[in-house]
Order: sequence, then structure tokens, then C-alpha cells
Amino acid sequence: MIRFRFRSAALAFLMATGLPPILQAQDKTLNVATSAAPFLRVSPDARAGGMGDMGIATQADANSPFYNLSKIAFAEAPNSLAVSYVPWLREVSNKIYLATVSGYHKLDDDQAISGSLRYFNLGKVQFADALGNALGSSSPREFSLEGGYARKLGEHFSLALGARYIYSKLASGNANNSGVNYKAGNAFGVDLSMTYNMVDEEGKGLAMGATITNLGSRVNYSNNSTSKEYLPSNFGLGANYRLPMEEGHKITFGLEINKLLTPVVPNDSAGIESYYDYSVVKSWFKSFSSANGGFKSFQVSLGGEYSFTDQFFVRAGYFWEDKTHGDRKYVTTGLGYKYGSAMINVAYIVPSGNGFNRSPLSNTIRFGATVDLPWE
Repeated sequence: MIRFRFRSAALAFLMATGLPPILQAQDKTLNVATSAAPFLRVSPDARAGGMGDMGIATQADANSPFYNLSKIAFAEAPNSLAVSYVPWLREVSNKIYLATVSGYHKLDDDQAISGSLRYFNLGKVQFADALGNALGSSSPREFSLEGGYARKLGEHFSLALGARYIYSKLASGNANNSGVNYKAGNAFGVDLSMTYNMVDEEGKGLAMGATITNLGSRVNYSNNSTSKEYLPSNFGLGANYRLPMEEGHKITFGLEINKLLTPVVPNDSAGIESYYDYSVVKSWFKSFSSANGGFKSFQVSLGGEYSFTDQFFVRAGYFWEDKTHGDRKYVTTGLGYKYGSAMINVAYIVPSGNGFNRSPLSNTIRFGATVDLPWE
């Protein structure tokens, strides 16, 4: 019989990231790291979603806390709110979705605070052992409550600290009749981020950002204290160049690299025991070892945006991941329309693959809206 604690966490990860679970079972060369609360790595913003999930160094808005909190110190509007809705994995189920609300308030020209909420609904999941015997079902639900503070430390440089409470319910009760009781997991995490912004008053220039996110406690899904899962800690770097042109035309393009700081669970029983003995800090360094893919486990996003009169927006991007570490590769497109202080965005993941190899992320659509508030 499989380890239920790992299967439940891994299933949530596979559903959240879009990797077909059956491929992991058939191809032993896959080296995918799993974690608790993987919804924290699902990109919720339709603007970022249209540019290959790139959001670390793009222009600040109310969705910035999900990507790089320190950007809000450079935000133009004194206050902003955003909502988004992502029907996730529509090729698999029509009941999986991610919904978010976020916003910030600038205390003055150098300081800003933020707050946000993510809610992830995974529909209904039927659990089974390695022989296909039913182990019961569950209706997984996860959410996080987040807040943060950003401050400029100079004309071009800012730092930020964010914190979040995470609730993750994958299963409950004695789901596999083993005597182990499963429960909702709880954790706390923090984000550290920085931005170096060289964009001038005309909107031209380079912006760069670096983030370390979801650093925090492990999550226990059962009464077994040795089975705590790691949070999806992540290291990200991003650069974005903005170029305004004549007659209201403007283009922006950038590159982003992300590395999940969670090690891969070994295949052998002895390795699994060692895996659960890692401290949180040790797990971050283990994720860079050759056994965990080393530099192959990086994810790359390329994206760009064209705008006209800061009212009409067209976006495109590409997301790449090594074939042994998830093999997510997809093209994204997006549109945006701004009227006054309100903006509506839509993003779309272009279908890829055919038949059995068709990506479960195909036809994913993200919807989002933001509104800037003038009060101080």
C-alpha cells in the first residue's frame, strides 16, 4: 500500500501544476518535487498569465504581492484593489478553480502595505492504493491570508517583507483504514523581496527584481508527527524593460527564472525517511543537489506586452520547464482594456499536445480586474 500522506500531497501538487499524474507513474525519469500547499505557486493574475506567468519585475499593480511585494513601493496609484478567477485544469475537471483578492495602500511616497487572500478549490478527489482499491474521497480546499510591508531604501531600490497564514485540507478522518487520522494542515510563511527600478518619468528603462517566497513551517496532514511536508519555497529572478514610443505606443518585454526550493522525494524507503528528517533550511539547499536536478529544475518565463494610449493591451509569452521536472511548456496570450482607473484582463494558455499527450493546462483562461483608488 502506498504512503497516503505523500500521495495526497503529491496529488494536490500534480493537479495544481498541471502535470498529468499518469505520466509520473509511467516514466520513472521524472524528477518532480512535491510540496504542501502547491496552490501558492499557481499564477493567479491574468496580466502575468498573458506573459508566460512573468510577474517579478513588471509594472506594479494590486496583484504585485503574489509575485514581488517590493514593487508596490514604486506603484503610481496611492491605492489599488484586484480580483481574479482562474478555472484551473479545465481539461481534467470543471470544478477546480483559484480565486484571489488583493490590494495595497501607500502610506507615503516611500512606504506601502498590502493584504491579499487566495482560495483554491480542488473539487472532489477519490483516493486509491497502488492496487486501485478505494481509500475514500475528499473535497480538498486550501487558502492563504497574506499581508506585507514595502519600503524604498533609495531612489531606485526597495525591500519588502510579507507574511501569510496557510490552511490546506486535502483529506480528513481515517481515509485509508490504517489507524492514521488525517486532518487539515496549517502553516506560516514569509516572503523576502527586492526591486531595483531604473524606469524614468517617461516610463522608459529597466526594472529588476529578486524574491524568496514561502519560507516557513512544515505542514502536518495527519497525527503522524514524522510526515510533515515542506512548503513550496521558491527563489525567483526577473528583469523587465519598458520602451514608450511615439503616438501612445509602448512595449515591454522581460525574462524571469524561478527555482523551487523543495527537494524531490527519494524512491527508496531509507531515502524517504532521510527526506522527512531534513530541517526546513537544509531542504532548501538539498533542492540544488544533482539528485534533485540541480540547475535543470529551473523554470523560465519569457513575455511581452504592447499597449496603445495606456488603454488597449496585447500580451504574449512562453513558459518552459525541463522535461524531467514537470515538462510544462506552453504559449500564453492575453488582452487588457483600461477605462479610467479600472482595468480588465484576460489570459489564455494555447492548447498543446494531442490525445494522451495533450497538456491538461490547455485552454486555461484567467480573468482579472483591478481598480485604482484616488483617496489617500
